Amino acid sequence: MRWIVRLIGLVIVLVVVAVGSVFLLPEDRIAQVAVDQIRAQTGREVTLSGGTEISFYPVLGVATGPMEIGNAPWSDAGPMMRAEALKVGVDPIAMIRGDIRITGLELRSPRILLERAADGRVNWELGVEGVAPSGQEGARSAKLALYLDRALITDGVLRYADRGSGEETVMQGLSLDLRWADYEGAAEFEAGLRPAGETVAVSGRIDRFAQFINGDASALNLRVAAAGGEIGLNGQASLAPMIAGRIEGELPDTAAFMAALGQPGVSLPQGLGRRAALSGDLSLTPDDMRLSLREGSLTLDGNRLSGALDVFTAQTPPRVVGQISTGALDLSGLGGGGEAAAAGSGERAATAGWSTAPIDASALSLVNGELDLRADSVLVGGLSLNQTHIGATLDRARAVVTLREVAAYDGTLGGEVVANNRSGLSVGGDLRAQGVGLQGLLSDMAGLSRFTGAADAQVSFLGAGGSVDAIMRSLSGQGTLSTGRGTIQGIDLDKLFRAGDVSGGTTVFDSLSASFTIEDGVLRNDDLLMSLPVITARGEGRIGLGARDLDYLFTPRSGGTDGEGGVAIPVRIKGPWANPSIRPDMKVLLDENLEEEKKAAEEKARKKLNEAVEKKLGVTPEEGESVEDALKKKAEEKVKDALKGLLSK
Repeated sequence: MRWIVRLIGLVIVLVVVAVGSVFLLPEDRIAQVAVDQIRAQTGREVTLSGGTEISFYPVLGVATGPMEIGNAPWSDAGPMMRAEALKVGVDPIAMIRGDIRITGLELRSPRILLERAADGRVNWELGVEGVAPSGQEGARSAKLALYLDRALITDGVLRYADRGSGEETVMQGLSLDLRWADYEGAAEFEAGLRPAGETVAVSGRIDRFAQFINGDASALNLRVAAAGGEIGLNGQASLAPMIAGRIEGELPDTAAFMAALGQPGVSLPQGLGRRAALSGDLSLTPDDMRLSLREGSLTLDGNRLSGALDVFTAQTPPRVVGQISTGALDLSGLGGGGEAAAAGSGERAATAGWSTAPIDASALSLVNGELDLRADSVLVGGLSLNQTHIGATLDRARAVVTLREVAAYDGTLGGEVVANNRSGLSVGGDLRAQGVGLQGLLSDMAGLSRFTGAADAQVSFLGAGGSVDAIMRSLSGQGTLSTGRGTIQGIDLDKLFRAGDVSGGTTVFDSLSASFTIEDGVLRNDDLLMSLPVITARGEGRIGLGARDLDYLFTPRSGGTDGEGGVAIPVRIKGPWANPSIRPDMKVLLDENLEEEKKAAEEKARKKLNEAVEKKLGVTPEEGESVEDALKKKAEEKVKDALKGLLSK
């Protein structure tokens, strides 16, 4: 029992001696040791102001007044760091031996400035093995001789300034809790910051922290968590900066996560990552700040993609280059959203009208880059594509999608589509189709399912507006269409000629051709030509692409050749796309079929008029002369006779 009492007494003596040592040593000497260590590590001037006093919490040591660490010589923005106070922890046992061993540091309310010069130099390059600190001449090794049971930063502000681009980022609420008990061993840390009000928590472990702060690579386990999700990295890293490892991420709410990182207002369309998950081998190279993903797997809402990506983070905005492959890709959310857009295709889409929901195209300005995409199928803008190979470029909010190989509706599509959001959203394109099934294509595009046949077509178009409805009502362009054998459902021309019945049925034709122009969302055509075995049909009129209506005159003619002669029955197709009226146009019908009768009646009336004039006035028109001309001639002769009589008197 005595040895226990003696042991307790020895501990008490040691504590008293340790605490007494702190009181007996000058406080400014302890603070100066810490200042000398920081100066030796960074190569920067360190300035303390205000007095020093004994501190017992969170570590035994001294507390100072305000402190500053100088900036790089090329910077004129003031100190690299200012802090309201510095606390320095010491090892009491070492002090018993007469030594001062720094075991802890705490910075209160630091204001940290990180700068990148226009020529690429950075002010945080400090004490790296073989590299001169702060751009000074002569390389040296600067080993930090600290044993930190704990290092704390509270209530800090981090400001990043890129002098090349002129951009600045300020992050509030910076905090750090670092535990590093063995200089050659691992360090564990928990940090937090608020780039945009919400806390972003960063935690992890660096296996060889001394090696890491001296500029060498070390094993790293890192986790970043914020509102909306978290991302983790397990691999190697250095302050160069260099990263190589496996990344895993789950973002149930991408917009919230981006807002927490200081990128508010990002609204991605459904299918492009409102919810996202990613995994792959990640690397960051310091020479060009290129972030590369290999063997990557990316889930964007219900779309699962794989491939490789390179992100050049030093460029503003970042530039992305990648090769992506996927199975089924659903991009139907690009249509602008809303219930009307969700109506999809067919008759339901035809009655719903175009969506008036605002289209948020801000995502076009987030990055620049080039992507190569291969997909087994793609659903976009109401269209269903099969095997697809497309290339996409994005430059300053202008996206160009090139259809390199697209199978769709039993045919192929080619050309390109452009979406430009540099000064308001506009869309345009130049598309070609070969052997495409009309029924499926028109049904998905416009809810029209009355036409069948394989078509070749070309169309160029341009539209602008903040919604699908506004874009469709502003469309301009031109195009051509031609088909081989096909059908028109809803009208039977043979039955029309036999019985004048337009109540329904199907017309089978041998060929169809047309050209058209588009202006202010209205398509106009005046040269449609359809050939049937014994009937030729022509068409002209307007189709409201924006208003989703039409007024079209379709004139089939039987018994004639090249559209002339025979019997014509003009049919007026008018009304909304979903339910147009189809009935004969009686005025045109009379004009087309009674032309000869009208001419005969006019000739008969003219003969009767001539006979009456001849009888009453004694005027007989000569061969080929009209009654009016004969009367005028006779009047002129009478005037001449009268003038002669006057002159002869």
